[in-house]
Amino acid sequence: MTTRDATVRPLPAPPAPALTVRWLPPAATLIVLLYLSVPVATVLARTVPGGLVVEYLTRPIVAEALRLSLVSSLLALALIVLLGTPTAYLLARAEFTGKSIVETLLDLPIVLPPAVAGVALLFTFGRRGLFGPLLNALGIEVAFTLTAVVLAQCFVAAPFYIRTARAGFAAVEREAEEAAMVFGAGPLTVFRLITVPLAFPALAGGVVLAWAKAIGEFGATILFAGSFLGRTQTLPLAIYQALETDLNAALVISSILVLVSFAVLLTFRLTTGHWVEPLR
Repeated sequence: MTTRDATVRPLPAPPAPALTVRWLPPAATLIVLLYLSVPVATVLARTVPGGLVVEYLTRPIVAEALRLSLVSSLLALALIVLLGTPTAYLLARAEFTGKSIVETLLDLPIVLPPAVAGVALLFTFGRRGLFGPLLNALGIEVAFTLTAVVLAQCFVAAPFYIRTARAGFAAVEREAEEAAMVFGAGPLTVFRLITVPLAFPALAGGVVLAWAKAIGEFGATILFAGSFLGRTQTLPLAIYQALETDLNAALVISSILVLVSFAVLLTFRLTTGHWVEPLR
């Protein structure tokens, strides 16, 4: 074998991608972006420039729905954080039989149709539901009350907080906790001063997502709590009613939810982008 034969010939350069292949991803992205953003921008364009938002904020259908949405979603969020934080910590740190089943059940409301969630809650806490006789004996009425609104929001929003908080707790390095224990810190002190601060960005992101999901809940609420002005009618339910009676009110409420949703997502992205990345 000669030296010339043994010379490794360079591979031919790959052909330049065709024009259609090179421009297909940007074109598809532009189409999807326009499809998702133009309808939202249309709602804002019909309300914000004309001053409809300011005009309708004092009307009962908007003012009461806004007040009720804030009250119910904050109550739901408090319950979710109170019960979801230890749940997320357990799932992040403990291994036990049936853990995958528990995680699946906790994540089920994410994929469960909201109407099914409403029916399930109604047949659990309603007058003829599973706990109906007990609640009636105690003089407690749940269905079609503010309590029903809060429970419906908790049902659909809790998994979003638990999933995010679980990821945050799992990302916390055990060495930091163990070092604190070496210096005599107890489990609760370690959790409060070490674990929670390190996982706080993820916890904050979970709070933002859960609150956004709660304030936008519709299907489970209308079946379990109904739509009564000033009592159970939240912003999404008010939109549904206003479409039949006052189109401008529906546009104003929709614009409020659009602005709130955008602010929530932007806050979540800025928070997690700045804080969660160092934990990975």
